Formats: sequence, structure tokens, C-alpha cells
Amino acid sequence: MKRKDISRRQFVKGLAGTTAGIATFGASSSLLAKNYSNIIGANERVRIGVIGCGGMANAHMEALLKMKEADNIEIGAVCDVYSTRMNKASDLTKAKTITDYRKILDSKEFDSVLIASPEHWHYQMTLDAIEAGKHIYCEKPMTHTIEQAKIIIEKVAKSNIKMQVGVQGMSDDSYETANKMIGEGALGKVVMAHIDYSRNYVSDFWTNTIDPDAKPGINLDWEAWLGPAPKRPWDPRRFFEWRRYWDYSGGIATDLFIHRVTRIIKSLGLTFPDYVVASGGTWNFVDSIAEIPDTFNMMLDYPEKTTVLVASSLANDMPIRHVIRGHKATLEFTRTGFTITPQEATNEAIISGTGEKVTGTGVYTHKKTGAEDVSLHHRNLLGAIRENEPLKCDAMLGMYGVVACTMGVQSFRNRKYLKWDARNRKVVES
Repeated sequence: MKRKDISRRQFVKGLAGTTAGIATFGASSSLLAKNYSNIIGANERVRIGVIGCGGMANAHMEALLKMKEADNIEIGAVCDVYSTRMNKASDLTKAKTITDYRKILDSKEFDSVLIASPEHWHYQMTLDAIEAGKHIYCEKPMTHTIEQAKIIIEKVAKSNIKMQVGVQGMSDDSYETANKMIGEGALGKVVMAHIDYSRNYVSDFWTNTIDPDAKPGINLDWEAWLGPAPKRPWDPRRFFEWRRYWDYSGGIATDLFIHRVTRIIKSLGLTFPDYVVASGGTWNFVDSIAEIPDTFNMMLDYPEKTTVLVASSLANDMPIRHVIRGHKATLEFTRTGFTITPQEATNEAIISGTGEKVTGTGVYTHKKTGAEDVSLHHRNLLGAIRENEPLKCDAMLGMYGVVACTMGVQSFRNRKYLKWDARNRKVVES
């Protein structure tokens, strides 16, 4: 894979994917006009190619099949380097099989692709899809590195492509609504937000069944799967449990935290952090061969003078309150939306992310519409393709999440306190 270097001038010129991107990078809004020309008519069928047929892809395919008639879509092809998975996906969707994803991109038969590969492949597949003129739904995180995210932002901005990043929680209106109310001063000066994503595994974490029938050179292309990652001899654990290895994943940060921190970024209108530090380790599953830790925490300081705390344990799933703390009031996200409790009413209110009833004088309750749902997220992309509907998680928002989470991973792995160099748009040691 050739490295694609771009100058700072080229990078700044290209970043115009969203209003936030324009404001942050000073790019010309005229670039957005090009995106209006690639809209498929409301009555035209959208044909989708699926790239990657693993666990998450199956959830997507099942959702898309249910949407087929109502949303006038069709899965036309499925692609995977492991033929067993690919054939099962074909049985499910009745779509044809294609072993090389580039053949989907080369075909005029397809309008859009679902990229549900391991995250170390997201960048190259997305880049190739943009250059082929295909609309994109890419699973989170958008890219495996920050430099890759920069290039994708530039390419999307200069294209007619609609790209949805798979942080499907953004299809819940709570975060847009929170952003509006916080912007209007409902919380006063926001000083802190904290949120978690924890689970409780029994004997080890993120393990999967190793299929003994997976045979490189027979029904699996191991070299193709490795792709841009370091070359290694066949290891079924790396193939079936790739989230446990740094070569292919950012672990808790990019698999779980990307969902949570994006909610806070959206709610507060944040972009890039000033400083990031992460901590944790393998505290419980001490005999695990996983490279990633089972306990991971990030603290991010943003230039708005707001601290964001994100916590996770894979050995205890007791949730913490998902709150945004302001000088005048506290906003807490709940299962049904969110509440805002004025500071003077705090002692009278029961605030709990577990769904307990919230009472108290002056408490405001928002009942959400939408949900954390892949169907809604796909439907939003279809609306963007057909009618230029705003995307719930566009590439720019995807990049903000990549920067936050990748800085956390780098901080943890290097045991360093990191700073975002806003002038040069890169990570440096603080």
C-alpha cells in the first residue's frame, strides 16, 4: 500500500465535509456544492455491496434485508477473504459472492458499499470506495490512525460521496437536542462530562470460537486479510479475535469508547482535545494473551475548558452516570433520553443512568426519538444519498472520535501525557 502524503496547504484546502469542518479548518464552503450532484432519485433502487461478512456485518445485513422493500434497496454482492463466511452471507442475502472487494468498486452495478471489515482495513477500503464514486457506510472507527483520517476527510470533501460512520448512537436525537439546549445556556458553563462503557466477561474477554475448518490457501486468504498490517504467520486467534491485538484494533478505545465519546463531542460541539491521558491495564484477566488491556480509562481536556472522562472495565459492568456537568445544571443521559437538573434542585432529584425515576423541582426531561439502531443509521445515509439529508455521523464527526480515541491509545501504550498540536494537526508529547 503506497503512502499518500499531502501538504498542509492541500489538507486545509480539502477539509470541508461539514459546517464544523469548515469552521475548524477554514475551508471554502463552495466545496460542499459538489456534493449535491450525486443524489440518487427517491424512486431509484440503491444497490449495496457488503465488504466483510463477520459478526457485525451480519447485524447490518439482517437490518438491510428488513428494509429492502420499504427503502427500495438491495444487497447485490457480499465479499470476504474467508469463503465460509462469504457463502453464509450469500445464503442469507441471496447476493452473489465476490472475493476481491475492488471488483465491487469497479462495477457500475453498485451505488453504495457497507465496509464492515476489521478496522485496520477501513482506511484503504474507504479510500478506494471514494475514488470509485461509491457512497459509504463504514463501521467505526472511521480509520485506524489519525493520519488516515486526515486523508479521508480531504477526499470526502472533494468528492460527491456521502459517507456515514457507524456510530449508530448518533441516530438517537438526544445528542442533537442536548447540543441545542447546552448552546442556549441550559447548563451554564460546562466544566466536565463523564461516561462509561463496561462489560463483565467470565474467564477471558473478547474471545471467539476458533473455526478449525479455516484453512489459509484453501478457503481463507490470510495475506489479503493482513493487508496493510504487519506481516505475520497464520494465527487463527488473530483472525477470529482481532480486537485483542494492536495491529488491527485500538481495543476498548476504538471498539467501545468511540461510541461514548462521540456522544459527548456531539452534545458539546467539541472538535479536537488539547490534552489526553489514558490509564489502565490487564487487572483481572492476567493470564489472557490479549495485547489490549481489560481496564482502560481516558481523560481529555478540550480547549473549551471542559474535561471529558471515559471509563471502562471488562470485568465489572456496573454503569456510572452519563452526565454533563455545568455550573448551573447537570444533564444526565438515560435510557429514554436525558434529564436536566438545576443545581438548586440536585438534592431533591434522583439521578441514575440505570433508569430510576427522576423527580425534583425544576427537572426537565427529554424523551428521545430515534435510537441507537443500525437500521435508522442506514436509513439516514439513504436519505443523504437521495435527498441530501444531513448525515448523523459524517466523516468530520468520525475524525473527531478517531483523534480522541487514538490519542488515548497512544497515551496508554507509551505512558505519555499527549497534546494535540492544533497548528500542525498532529499529536505531540506534552
